[in-house]
Amino acid sequence: MPGPRRRNAKIEKAKNVKGTTKKLITEYLAKYKIPLIIVIIFAIGSTIFNVVGPKILGNATTEIFNGIVGKIQGNGGINFEKIASILLTLLSLYIISALFSFVQGFTMTKVAQKLTYKLRNDLVQKINKLPMNYFDKKTNGEVLSVITNDIDTLSMNLNQSITQIITSICTIIGILIMMLSISVQMTLISLFILPITGFMIKQIVKKSQRFFKRQQEYLGHVNGQVEEIYSAHNIVKAFNGEEKAINEFEKANGELYKSAWKSQFLSGLIHPIMNFIGNVGYVLVAIIGGYLAVNGKITVGNIQSFIQYNRQFNQPINQIAQVSGMLQSMIAAAERVFEFLDEEEEIKQIDNPKSTSNLNGNITFNHVQFGYNPEKIIINDFNAKIKEGQKIAIVGPTGAGKTTIVKLLMRFYDVNKGEILIDGQNIKDFARGDLRKMFGMVLQDTWLFGGTIKENIKYSKEDAKDNEVIEAAKAAHVHHFIKTLPNGYDMVINEESNNISQGQKQLLTIARVILANPKILILDEATSSIDTRTELQIQDAMDNLMKGRTSFIIAHRLSTIKNADLILVMNNGDIIEQGTHEELLEKDGFYAGLYNSQFEDCNDEIE
Repeated sequence: MPGPRRRNAKIEKAKNVKGTTKKLITEYLAKYKIPLIIVIIFAIGSTIFNVVGPKILGNATTEIFNGIVGKIQGNGGINFEKIASILLTLLSLYIISALFSFVQGFTMTKVAQKLTYKLRNDLVQKINKLPMNYFDKKTNGEVLSVITNDIDTLSMNLNQSITQIITSICTIIGILIMMLSISVQMTLISLFILPITGFMIKQIVKKSQRFFKRQQEYLGHVNGQVEEIYSAHNIVKAFNGEEKAINEFEKANGELYKSAWKSQFLSGLIHPIMNFIGNVGYVLVAIIGGYLAVNGKITVGNIQSFIQYNRQFNQPINQIAQVSGMLQSMIAAAERVFEFLDEEEEIKQIDNPKSTSNLNGNITFNHVQFGYNPEKIIINDFNAKIKEGQKIAIVGPTGAGKTTIVKLLMRFYDVNKGEILIDGQNIKDFARGDLRKMFGMVLQDTWLFGGTIKENIKYSKEDAKDNEVIEAAKAAHVHHFIKTLPNGYDMVINEESNNISQGQKQLLTIARVILANPKILILDEATSSIDTRTELQIQDAMDNLMKGRTSFIIAHRLSTIKNADLILVMNNGDIIEQGTHEELLEKDGFYAGLYNSQFEDCNDEIE
């Protein structure tokens, strides 16, 4: 019997069981038709050979019984040759059954793993085809859960449930046939016991479920209290709250104790009650069997065989009950996987895309309007003309739309209205991949993957030579630091790389962009995680890098964009001011207020 938690656990159900099941069978399992037919044939064969065993073993018992009776009556003795023949036949059947079971298990596991392999590949490819707005609606945990938990649930349950259902159904049918072939009367008694057992278990589960629910509720309270108290243990001690915390815990722990022992006690009754009713059934079967044997209607071996079948009869029924829960979980997991695979993809290919090879970097924002949600517009009417080679700073308060403009430029999102032009050509006329090759991007959050420092820098240009990597690192003022590390450029970066600071990681991402040598640069708070001294070190390198390239700098620290050719001041999705640093200060408007407030904060901190 399954444990109490398993029985009372809530089984997740799919919203569209029929549609999901049909899709799983027709679009995925149908590709493995021949292996699945093999699984079914061998599962049936294994079950048949296994079910016949007790009947043959009963024949051996009958032969022994007849031999003993004959010996007592002086009519010979036990025919050991015949018994040996029966037992060898039985052993052969069990060996064949085991071989059949091995073949069906091996084949089904292979099918499940191949399906899992294909689905994981499909999911990873799908991630790269989804638009950015999909990930605005879903958390990273939700996406990760589909790729890991749902795929594992589908694979494991598919492997177990299909063969389990086949063998359980075949076992039930086979046992019924064998029981009926021995005695119809004894079979009816065995079947009569089943609804009595089911009724008793239902009543117990009905009562215990209420206590299990309370147990889980108070277990949550106890765990929450422990976590809360010990995570802020210094606060509890500081305010002498130990006694209060102990009293609250004892109260919750007492409620947990009451509900837990009742639920565990009631669930613990199920197995003894089943055994008791089963044993009563065996007694009735033995009485009727003995009566029939005395009247010469069945043999002693048949009684033994019937009792074995009777003991085995409940097992496949319990297995089907468990498998039904597994099937529901499997279909629910498959449904989420299919929903993910059916999500609308980002259109990357267009008919006759224009080439980006001869573009210089003149950018025009023409009445751009955009909202992540069409009902909530955040960029109202953005207009700007940027000449190639200019250094453009975009400033404004949090939520003004600064980073959104950059995302629109790289076509992570498409504008709702208006257009963005590069050298007079709409960016929608370029293939997304070609368009993004024009850009080099350094974000506020550093992203380095598990690999060597050299591989991380070469991520933007995989065919780069070692000397190019070194030159890029020197330009980012990170070469000297790399040389001090164990193995230098061949040092592997991972979670345990505590000897690399956040600022140094940022320098590596800047080196990556320098190596790419893009036409357009985007620096989104690129120096936010770098200390002032390091910032001054790389400022000259960044200025040299931006010469001759159109550059967009998003910054909150206004001191870093004084030498920008043009500063666009944004607020509430619109450009409210634009000009050079000096021009904007002379206007004494919104920008001047932002700039002066930063220096006032700095002076306050110094004082």
